[in-house]
Amino acid sequence: MLGAFALVSFLAAAAGGAWAADRAEVDLELILAVDVSGSIDEDEGRLQREGYLRALTDPGVIRAIQAGRRKKIAIAYVEWAGYRWQRLVADWTLVQDTATARALTEKIKASERVAGPFTSLSGIIDYSVPLFGKAYKGHRQVLDISGDGPNNRGRPVALARDQAVAKGIVINGLPIINERPNPWGRMPMQHLDLYYRNCVVGGQGSFLVVARNFIDFARAVRRKLILEIVGTTPPGRPVLAAAQPSGVPHCDAFLRPTQNYEDY
Repeated sequence: MLGAFALVSFLAAAAGGAWAADRAEVDLELILAVDVSGSIDEDEGRLQREGYLRALTDPGVIRAIQAGRRKKIAIAYVEWAGYRWQRLVADWTLVQDTATARALTEKIKASERVAGPFTSLSGIIDYSVPLFGKAYKGHRQVLDISGDGPNNRGRPVALARDQAVAKGIVINGLPIINERPNPWGRMPMQHLDLYYRNCVVGGQGSFLVVARNFIDFARAVRRKLILEIVGTTPPGRPVLAAAQPSGVPHCDAFLRPTQNYEDY
């Protein structure tokens, strides 16, 4: 009996080792986590997605990939809103040149953008963590979160961030500074850049790049992708110089109390 158990254990371990060996090594595993909550209207959502599509095939981004040691990275594209509202639009895709980058953008284009309720930064962090290491073995693992609002659903965002960072994941931020009222007539949060800096980004070499509005998004995401691929932190304070830290709310100031935060 013990011999049979040992044989089964050996075969399971061997299978697991073979699976791990099958994972291609890449310079970077990068998850692009894109906010599709209701505060982003159709026009803004279109600008946001177009920004990613343009950036992913940008010659500067391709050069950055090909300058790496392994000359290839893996990218997954996820859209998110509430705590349980995440959608894997494009699963892990190997990107090493313009052709493979275009293949990724075609996957994204083929999926209709669908908005969801609430904004759960902790939810997208918790969803993303187990995706790393499944298909590729990255020298670095980076979660790139873009969004236009604070955490208002799910568990405390700083706790989710700290637990992800403890696993070796770097979280970078791309806050979108939007001065337009949302579809419900409410003004967006002030100092979102500093909120992201204090509550969302984390890990060695983490940073944020600010999009000054949705029209500016394409520029911001291109710059951010290049920095992430190269593994460089931008010089100086990567936030808007006009922002004042005195007005930054607590990380969970907008978190809505509920009996079960996983309902949304």
